Formats: sequence, C-alpha cells, structure tokens
Amino acid sequence: MVETMRDVTKKLGFARTTIIAFLIILCVMAVFLKIPIYMLLSDTLVRTGMNGILVLAMVPGILCGIGLNFGIPLGIVCGLLGGLISIEMNLRGFSAFFIAVIISIPIAAVVGYFYGVLLNKVKGSEMMVSTYVGFSAISLMCIGWLILPFSSSEIKWPIGDGLRTTISLSSRFDKILNNFLSFHIGKVNIPTGLLIFFIISCLLVYLFLNSKAGITMKAVGDNPKFAIASGIDVDKSRIIGTMLSTILGAVGIITYAQSYGFFQLYQAPMMMGFAAVAAILIGGASAQNAKISHVILGTFLFQGLLTIALPVANKIITQGNLSEVARVVVQYGIILYALTKVEGGK
Repeated sequence: MVETMRDVTKKLGFARTTIIAFLIILCVMAVFLKIPIYMLLSDTLVRTGMNGILVLAMVPGILCGIGLNFGIPLGIVCGLLGGLISIEMNLRGFSAFFIAVIISIPIAAVVGYFYGVLLNKVKGSEMMVSTYVGFSAISLMCIGWLILPFSSSEIKWPIGDGLRTTISLSSRFDKILNNFLSFHIGKVNIPTGLLIFFIISCLLVYLFLNSKAGITMKAVGDNPKFAIASGIDVDKSRIIGTMLSTILGAVGIITYAQSYGFFQLYQAPMMMGFAAVAAILIGGASAQNAKISHVILGTFLFQGLLTIALPVANKIITQGNLSEVARVVVQYGIILYALTKVEGGK
C-alpha cells in the first residue's frame, strides 16, 4: 500500500498530489457542512471555462523556451482594447464578442512580436524580465485609459476624462458563451458554449503544436544549441511562441470578461498571470515542458480548489478572510515549488 502511494505521488508529482488530496478533503467537508455540492460543481465548471484560455496561453511560451510567461498582462491589455472597441462600435451579442476577439488578435500579434524581440535580447532571464514587462504594461495603461479617445457613455466617466474602472457587459455580451446550449445534469449547470470555446481553443493550439512550425518551436525550447546546429532560426521560433501566447492572453481575457460580466481596467489585470501560472503548474507542467492536458487538468483543479475553499472557510471561520489567505498560499506556493525545480541559469 505504501509503495503504491509512493508510485502515485511520484507519477503525479508532490504538488499535484497535495492539491488533489486537499480538494478531496474540502469536498468531504462541504458535504458535512451541508454546502450544496451541485452549486460548487457548477461554479467550478464555469470558472474552468472562463480561465482556461488564459492558462492555455502559458503553453506556447513554455515550449518555445521563454518559460512561464508572467508577461501575459500584455495580451490582457490587447484583449481589453479589442473589447472596448467592440463596445464603441455599439455591437451586441455574439457579433460583439467575436468582433472583440477579431480586433484584439492583430493588436496582440504586433505587441507579441516586439515582446518576443525583447525576450530574445535577455535570454536566460525571461521570466524575471517578463514579470517586469507585465507590471510595466499595466502601469503604463493606467495613463492610456485616461487619454484614449473613447466616446461611449458606457466606457467613459460621466464627469471628467478617462475610462471607468469597471465596465459592465450586461447589455453587450454578458455570459453569451455560458448560456449558449447550456443544460442541466440534475442540478448541475453545464455551460456548454463556454466549454466548447475552450476545447476548440485547445484543439487549435494542439494542431499548431503538431504542425511544422510548432514542432520547430518545441525543438527550440527543448535544445536551442541542437536547433541552431539543425539550421533552425531560434529567435524567430521564440518570437512565434511569444506572439501566440500574447494572442491567447487577449482572447482569454475577453472570454473571462463575458463570463464575469465586466471589463476591469487600470490595476485589476496586473496579477492575473500568477493564477494562470499556478494553474498550469498544478496540472503537471514545468518551466520547460507543458501539454494541453496540463492546462485542462490544472485549470479544473485550481479553480475547483478556490471555488470549494471559499464557502468551506467561511462556514468554519466567520470572521476574517481565511479563504483569500488560502488562495494566496496555494497560488504562490505552487509557483515557488515549480521554480525551485528549475536549475540555475534556466
């Protein structure tokens, strides 16, 4: 029995085994505390779909060799711009959502290109530099949101200059994917459209990774010296991976916002990259290797943990904010654990 447990722990990894065990304990506690499990499962499915593409954005970055892309706020800013332009165009429903995505993709591609050029100049320090870049981009856009020439009353403050901190999507494309073809299994709500969009995004990334460009990109991430010896343009492949990661970040924030019901500007997106990093690491990825399966499993486990921990913690301790403390400990603890597995200089 002990040997079996050791084998399971070795196969899954210490961090993932711990998270799964903790999640099971939380589920048992939720039953004893009479918290509706169907509600928690419904929320977990929604949170998995709405956060999944942001986690998926980590895969190209890891595989191309830049590591965990803490600079994903760059893509998030591009997605927010696309979404705001969609509102400015007075679009609604699916057309508003997909036009926002279509507008954000070329913006993110351009930003991702220059971001990739920068990371090529700091090889060996990509994760540190990307963190600074992400923070700097969010801080810079705090000025941008004050001076950009949007005129829609839904976007601008009614008095003075600048854009609102929180912009409601209730009249635009709020939960447009969540409600599409949704159905119930018992009392559990299945957000069909949201999950389909996430799965399609995963499939497109999988097809790219198995194309000639994707295989070349993975070769660069696995062994840059061998790639150079094979005549592969390492810098170009890294830029492609960075561009794809930035584009997925843009699409991811629009998907997240339609489910959340709001666009949040200024400082709100600054820390979103850390949750995405923690999720993919929980799924079994490392700073050098990632798979689509890591994205799906990690997003479900991480969001399930947060969804169930909040009501359980509130039932046990009614004062303070224990659930938020638990979220921070788990999120940053997982990232720290993964980074300790990266040898110096990598």
